[in-house]
Amino acid sequence: MTYHLEGRLLEVCTCGTHCPCRPAGEPDGSDCEAMNAWHVERGTIDGTDVSGLTLVALGHVHGHVLQGRPVVYYVDDKATGEQQAALISAWTGQQGGPLADVASLIGEVAGVERALMTFSIRQGKGQLRVGQAIEAVVTRPDVGEHAMSDMSQPHSDICTTLPGEKSQPAQVTTYRVALPSYGFALDLRDYPAIQGRFRFEG
Repeated sequence: MTYHLEGRLLEVCTCGTHCPCRPAGEPDGSDCEAMNAWHVERGTIDGTDVSGLTLVALGHVHGHVLQGRPVVYYVDDKATGEQQAALISAWTGQQGGPLADVASLIGEVAGVERALMTFSIRQGKGQLRVGQAIEAVVTRPDVGEHAMSDMSQPHSDICTTLPGEKSQPAQVTTYRVALPSYGFALDLRDYPAIQGRFRFEG
């Protein structure tokens, strides 16, 4: 079982600017709705090429993130059956390695859906669209050059979905989630987010 995956991450949750899960706290008000989108620019999983595909996870956290949560995965509708199986296998920890650590944060699978996806985030700006269910318009916050060059290195953070890589702040000017069958309904403006590049090998 081997994989090599490189690409970009967008993470949005309904907590405040400083995620309380990072210092092993609980979400604001004990509840958090979190979205992680991984766009694979280059990558293979057990010999299956998954380059150019996007995988999105939506989860509802109650209490600390390490206690687990149900999660709905959205798979890029460009994926073949083999590619979808490979992506879900890797991101649910079945392939081991760093993605098994990420899987421990994401939680148990409540459902797997497919949708037309657009992931056009470059240099901290762009857009994520997942069918009619998710829309996020992303920009870099105005925090100054020094702050942008001194972002977190989450390799020492047990709650990161970017192990070993740097994360940077972002802002979603629009963030909408409409997935009532799983209990998700959000419409937010000018909300903090996290972006970064990932490189997973296992």
